[in-house]
Amino acid sequence: MKRKNSVLKIVLLSVAACLIACSIIGGSIAWLMTKTDPVVNTFTFGDINITLTETTGDTYKMMPGKTLDKDPVLTVKAGSENCWVFVKIDESQFADLTDFIEYEVADGWTALTGVDGVYYRTYDASAQDVGYGIIKGDVVKVKDTVTKDMLDALNQTNYPKLSFTGYAVQRDASIDAIDTAEEAWALIANP
Repeated sequence: MKRKNSVLKIVLLSVAACLIACSIIGGSIAWLMTKTDPVVNTFTFGDINITLTETTGDTYKMMPGKTLDKDPVLTVKAGSENCWVFVKIDESQFADLTDFIEYEVADGWTALTGVDGVYYRTYDASAQDVGYGIIKGDVVKVKDTVTKDMLDALNQTNYPKLSFTGYAVQRDASIDAIDTAEEAWALIANP
């Protein structure tokens, strides 16, 4: 029986020694473990928002030599990303607008090479709305050379018309497809 007790003591001592060793090793590992707080990446989106407004109305009475108020404004809304801003100015086909009125495009707009009636400028992101007038001085002038016969020949189907359409395309130097205004316009013209 003594021998059994000795063996049992040895086994118990061995188990105790193992438990002590495991707890020491386990305690050491716990002390050497650590972790970071998570780094959360949230992907939102950028946007471009524009409006085209005019306060002077859309119908004008022509009289030779008269100056008419015309104030179209293309506005890039606050928070929009950097972009190319375009305005397309269409003159009526039925009556040649240039026979009746004259106007100039406002300063800051550049004629787009190879595309009639399209002008552009760059916009840098802003926390405020940024408006760009389109017509220099916000006026058009009826030519002095307009005659009563020319005006009498006009009717609902052939009145001279002037229309504006605004466009915007993101401008980002890291995107090779839109390095220039011409490349940006190509995205509009050929969607």
